Amino acid sequence: MSLDKLKLSKRLHANISELGYLSAKEIQLKSMSRIIGGQDIIGIAPEGAGKTTTYVLGVLMRLKYTNDEAPKVLVLAPNQERINEIVERFEAVSKNKSLAIMGLKTSGSMEEEIEDLVAGVDIVVATPNRARAVYLKLGLNLNRIQTFIVDDAEEIIKQGMQTPVRELAQSCGKVQYLAFSTVEHEKLHLMLDPFMPFPTIIEVDELGEKSAETHELMLYQVPNFTTKINLLNLLLRDDEVFDKVVVFVNSRLTAQKLSQSIHSKKAGEVAVLHPLFFDDAGFDEINDFKQTPECRILFIANEGTSTLDLSGIPFIFHFEVPENKETFLARMVKTNDEDETIAITFATDLELPEIKKIEQALGDRIPVMDLPDKLIVYSIAKDEKKSSKKNSLDETQGGAFHKKKESNSKTYNYGAGTKAKMTMKKKKG
Repeated sequence: MSLDKLKLSKRLHANISELGYLSAKEIQLKSMSRIIGGQDIIGIAPEGAGKTTTYVLGVLMRLKYTNDEAPKVLVLAPNQERINEIVERFEAVSKNKSLAIMGLKTSGSMEEEIEDLVAGVDIVVATPNRARAVYLKLGLNLNRIQTFIVDDAEEIIKQGMQTPVRELAQSCGKVQYLAFSTVEHEKLHLMLDPFMPFPTIIEVDELGEKSAETHELMLYQVPNFTTKINLLNLLLRDDEVFDKVVVFVNSRLTAQKLSQSIHSKKAGEVAVLHPLFFDDAGFDEINDFKQTPECRILFIANEGTSTLDLSGIPFIFHFEVPENKETFLARMVKTNDEDETIAITFATDLELPEIKKIEQALGDRIPVMDLPDKLIVYSIAKDEKKSSKKNSLDETQGGAFHKKKESNSKTYNYGAGTKAKMTMKKKKG
């Protein structure tokens, strides 16, 4: 789509054309007019969709220049690398030498930075922790902020910086709030809802072309690690369906501990590939597991594991999403048409960005399954009262309750075991 659709100023249009932007991205077409109009926006889009350029253009279009020395724009980012990228993008797109843009360091002495801030800066880019620390030292004036931006929100949440984000946002006056993330989930809204109660949510769902034929994939979204354990135990209780299972985790230590958390019915049912300790049940080769009928469940760590022959194993679980998406993709691509495998992944909110990357690479969505009715969802003691209240929420209430989008609503309620049986019956038929 032509850049003219964005209705940019002639100067900005010329600047981004020189940078090689020949057409507008979907996220820009959907959100630019709203940003320029002053609306609060939550933009959800994958990596490379143009989120940074979108808010840079929007900020530069509506930035009101005044003679006061206080910053007009605050951008919060998760790390130094991202801060540098954002500062460079502002400078490249603006090409305005009188526009003062400053990226704060993530650590170290603040004195020099405070002096520069007091001298006058238009746009400040910093991590939430650093921005809050400088603010408490009276070095960051938030009284003239016009636009407050949370960039890479999912990574900020992953690093546990939600509290300084909320504190900084609530210390500003009447401002425009913009937040950008690769995924939308409950933790995102828990961070943003206190200062963005009624934002416009704009989602761009870009997938590449389907790259390869994969095994049948299923995804369970769960709140925490303990609920993952409960879910795994609940599913594996059906030993008639799950008669041979490989469970992948990220570390050998997790594999070892998790193998001891499985409620096995018979001795020798559970083992670990390359166990940490000599006296623990395990195998050195995956073929030994395949040829041992009494062993039903094998835990394997992603770390230090070379290519494995998973042929003939009907069920593969990714208890944790691999840190490298290529690890996941290598296992899921079909190499033999006769090899029928069901691959089940467990993911928390913090792992959903990795799931999005995997789906982009696959060029397809992984179907999300409803959690089984009998699953015990773990919540810490201090949240028990909140949990009971949350269960009674309806669609008329505010807070972190968000109705599922129609595209994400499910018209089925099959558990993994039920669906597995249906799949098996279909094959026999």
